[in-house]
Amino acid sequence: MDIDDILASVDRGPGASPESTALDHQLLTRFWVAERAVSEVLPWPAPLMERVMDRVRSQIEAIEDLAASSADTDPSAQTNHAHNPNLNLRLSILQTDLARTQYLIRSLLRQRLAKLTKYSMHYLVQLASRNKNPLDSQPSQTTQASQSTPEDSVPDLASVVDFTPLSEQESTFVHTHQKLLATHYGGSFMGAFPPQLRRLTDNVGGTSMVQGPETKEAVFVRCLGAEVPVVVVAEDGVEEMGVTMRMGDVWMVRWEGVKTAWSRGEVELL
Repeated sequence: MDIDDILASVDRGPGASPESTALDHQLLTRFWVAERAVSEVLPWPAPLMERVMDRVRSQIEAIEDLAASSADTDPSAQTNHAHNPNLNLRLSILQTDLARTQYLIRSLLRQRLAKLTKYSMHYLVQLASRNKNPLDSQPSQTTQASQSTPEDSVPDLASVVDFTPLSEQESTFVHTHQKLLATHYGGSFMGAFPPQLRRLTDNVGGTSMVQGPETKEAVFVRCLGAEVPVVVVAEDGVEEMGVTMRMGDVWMVRWEGVKTAWSRGEVELL
């Protein structure tokens, strides 16, 4: 039996094939590499992760069934097992492929959790701002005065419906993490500050307390499209079309210049 046939035997979804499995693994690997290459959290690929996790569950079930068969102590079963030399090979292949996928998933989640922990308030403010009334863009003096503790300045995500770039579970983690952190700050030292200085989102004087990821960092990318323009962002924030990459080119560019091209699948990070 071919290895691809063994791996495809655990795919129970409609339209599953060795080609689709290999493509999903390639997409997962590329997303993992990209997540490690940039400092910001990339948009959560929900459909891809659902397919991958379904396949992982199917593989675990298949491995458990095969392991139970090989560990059967019934004499007749042992005799039948002796005439099935492919059983151990099949079990080994499935376990190896499962370990490979689990490593990518664990490493990917650890990378994202590290970023979410470091920039938790940044992403909370980003999520909350999408559902804010434009008339409330500037907090009133009454609102600022009511935020007398660090916990009060943590944005509420109860009305948020779009969690991009996070998953819903990640947004819950970020909110809980920042709440615990704010409670710790308040009990340790911020409780002794004047009420107007206890907000964790303060930006008085043009300096924001909210730290965000760096978008001007340099990354290595490979061009996957025929011609892909690299955007250059000027100091005043105006985007200008820079040089053009061609298929197969490997360049070191600023992440902000190829972020849009990456989201369209025109480049891959290395």
